[in-house]
Amino acid sequence: MTGQPPLTERNVGWLRYLYRKATTADSWEREGRPHEHWDNRSDAPMLCWRRFDLIDSAYAVALMADRAPAWREVYERILDELIFRHTGWWAAEDWLTQIGDDPARASYPEAYRGLIPASQWGNYNVPGWTANGIEPWGLQWDPIGADGNLFFKGFFLVMLGLHRRVTGNARWDAPFQVVRDGEHTYTWWHTKIAEHLAAQWRARPEGCHCENTKIWPYCLAGAGLGLQLADLAFGTSHHEVFDTWWQNARRDYLHLDLDEVPAAVTFYYDPVIGEHLELPVAVGAVPALYLAPQVPAEARRLWDAARAQTGMLELSGPVPLLGPRFTAHALWLAREWAVTDLADALEAACDESYPPTWDRDRAELTWDFGLGEECPRGQYNATMAAADAMTEGAWWRLANTSSAGRFGEPSVRDVDFPAVALTRAEWDAASRGLQLSLHPMNDTIAGQPTSMRITGLGDPARWTATSPAGATVETEVRGPDLLVTTTAGRHDLTVKPY
Repeated sequence: MTGQPPLTERNVGWLRYLYRKATTADSWEREGRPHEHWDNRSDAPMLCWRRFDLIDSAYAVALMADRAPAWREVYERILDELIFRHTGWWAAEDWLTQIGDDPARASYPEAYRGLIPASQWGNYNVPGWTANGIEPWGLQWDPIGADGNLFFKGFFLVMLGLHRRVTGNARWDAPFQVVRDGEHTYTWWHTKIAEHLAAQWRARPEGCHCENTKIWPYCLAGAGLGLQLADLAFGTSHHEVFDTWWQNARRDYLHLDLDEVPAAVTFYYDPVIGEHLELPVAVGAVPALYLAPQVPAEARRLWDAARAQTGMLELSGPVPLLGPRFTAHALWLAREWAVTDLADALEAACDESYPPTWDRDRAELTWDFGLGEECPRGQYNATMAAADAMTEGAWWRLANTSSAGRFGEPSVRDVDFPAVALTRAEWDAASRGLQLSLHPMNDTIAGQPTSMRITGLGDPARWTATSPAGATVETEVRGPDLLVTTTAGRHDLTVKPY
């Protein structure tokens, strides 16, 4: 048993939407075009790239899969769709098109001034401009093999690690192609990427670059999480490079070596000009999200410093909302660390200011965030969905506890999703029963016949399925599996041996 609550109606509402989004055909090849629902609008100039929608969308999937671990097919399909898109040309669009220095850097808007060292204003590339080809690196077309572009390969490793943990499937540890643009086609696989990144990081203990000349604690924290997930899956020790980096980063970048909590932290460090661009810790504490599964005590200290600066440390009135992404991050970590008063206050404030929108015909949930856009803003939606799926300690468990045992237990497949979802799907070893809870899409589906296949039973003829609510249930042996037919409704099923 997981010890976690079943998925909520909101959770499966988002799951249905993301499944439709991920399985809507489009092309991420250079000659193609991603669908408009993949978000390339949020938080310019740094995060306004479609791949961040792919990355952010993976988190809620993994968190929900851990709450219904015996039903993996829908989560696997979504993650495969996200990862395959991340191998396409459009995922690396910035690295492949932003060659040399930004020709517009002498005319940036005033809003960018706080993102650039004051002494460099007018002659410096804004964060988000990758500057592929500048000295001393030269032009490097492979977005994974390059010396820079850490944010591409580091967060991709997180996606690959979550896929392996959720599914147990080694599909992405077999060679696959990246970019696929004639001569600019590169072959990688999960363990090769982890080994390559660890070697690069070992050669640069201060940290690898994202945009050329910029080292980000945020992206290095994410890359460390990707290596930690790889070690969990493969028994390697690549995460040691993070441990080495952290001993200096906690001091030089995040100022956690001091007795008092930091008021400002390094947003990014440029080793070429030897300058730290520092911002108030309220903004700079974003790495805390990725540090939480790796160095939880120090991540909590960093987050508490940010909370103190934003009025969330000791609540005495309405909780401030910091925009969709930062508010979702705060809710996410409040639930991770069971800061219940803050989590409850943030949830109430979000439901008032960022109420979800339901498509009842499809039973899909999304958030508009007051933007009035035809396509729900992907990165913001994905981050809020992850916060909505969080339970205490769930984020830490993804990167620190093995899921290998579940792949030898009975599981369920061929669910009539999205017409029927499962809010609960877990093997109870104590009672030797597979516990399932059904969630029909809408009233037109309720009462209709539906079926699913139970696998991993050994001899399926010795198993049966029952409904505590008295719903009609029939079983039939189909090869090595048990076919269970019932009616679509909000009822439970138990599959047990005679």
